[in-house]
Amino acid sequence: MKTIWKELLLVIIGSLIFALGVNVFALPNQLGEGGVTGISMLLYYVFHWSPSYTNFAMNAVLLLIGYKLLHKRVTLYTTICIVCTSLFLHITEGMSVPVTDPLLGAIFAGIFIGIGLGLVLRSGGTTGGSTILARMANQYFGFGISSTMLIIDLIVVLSSYFVIGAQNTMYTVISLYISSKVLDYIIDGFDARKAVTIISMEPQAIAKRVNAEMDRGVTVFSAQGNYSKETKEILYVVINKQELFQLKKIVHKQDDQAFVVIHDVRDVFGEGFTFPKKEIV
Repeated sequence: MKTIWKELLLVIIGSLIFALGVNVFALPNQLGEGGVTGISMLLYYVFHWSPSYTNFAMNAVLLLIGYKLLHKRVTLYTTICIVCTSLFLHITEGMSVPVTDPLLGAIFAGIFIGIGLGLVLRSGGTTGGSTILARMANQYFGFGISSTMLIIDLIVVLSSYFVIGAQNTMYTVISLYISSKVLDYIIDGFDARKAVTIISMEPQAIAKRVNAEMDRGVTVFSAQGNYSKETKEILYVVINKQELFQLKKIVHKQDDQAFVVIHDVRDVFGEGFTFPKKEIV
């Protein structure tokens, strides 16, 4: 039950931040957006219709048409998100931060919209719109969901050229890029780690030093070289970015011929990272 309330709270907070990004930064700077929100913004520029009403109306119609394609929980969260987003768009309508540089407006619009979308998606919901259309296209025509969403968003953004002009459309692309990167960080995690694979003639010595000096666990895999046919032990360790230099020093001192591969890891959870290691009694 606590998890459900936490997820619902994330949906509400995400909807508020998303609405602030649209009303406070995007609309005052004549920027566009993808999906249903982008269409709502274009209707506002042309007919001065409130995005809170048009966003709610279009998303409600799409949800009624495509609700069978969504899981019950996703449908519930999406419904709450649509209602909350439209409500917050109405409450924050007219709010703006005086910015003379449109690029600055595009940057902060991207940040706010990305955070809002990330919180909603991380909670298990969706903002409706292009997500529902993409699922319908996948169900009936076999199109990929992500590629369909991208195409829908591109069509809306390119259409905004005829309303907001070339320059603001370019700023919109910048805003969308920033929001997508922020969205990735919200969903995948802020605290990036490094996964290191080590192939060495001294695997046990390196593993022992990593355990003792860095207090990190090491996983050992047995592998065979295709050319030499020799069986070797491969070390695998996940560390913080700040620990990478120390690990390199350990490996280099122990075996300067070691082969090391370093991978970026977006999110890590488990003992030693999201909660402390258990003490051995």
